Amino acid sequence: MADDARYPRPLVDADNRAMLEAWREGRLVLQRCAECGRVASYPRPLCPHCWSERLGFEAASGRGRIVAWSLVHRPNHESFFAEAPIVLAEIALPEGTNVIARVVAEPESVRSGRPVEIVSEPERYPLPTFRLAGEGEG
Repeated sequence: MADDARYPRPLVDADNRAMLEAWREGRLVLQRCAECGRVASYPRPLCPHCWSERLGFEAASGRGRIVAWSLVHRPNHESFFAEAPIVLAEIALPEGTNVIARVVAEPESVRSGRPVEIVSEPERYPLPTFRLAGEGEG
């Protein structure tokens, strides 16, 4: 694997700070709207469902199922070149939203419908990352 210290780091702002701080502790959090009660899949200043500003963060299970996926053969950042192809997937979470995230897995083992779980390596991966459920840390 490439030297993970070279991975680009996300820009921290007022909207994503709580999510990134939780991830640094190995936890996945999602925004929930206090007005409509729905969950948003990436941090933002307004609820995408009702436009309320009353968004708060809550713990997520860290589990989901692959909806769709793609292989990235030519990543945009050189630190990922040695790891290509990289699995990028839409993941349905039981909390009621979908996320786009990396799935650390052999590409031939990835299928729509497969269960995934959060990887507990926040020091390595700068954003929440998943693996196939039951595959163990790698």
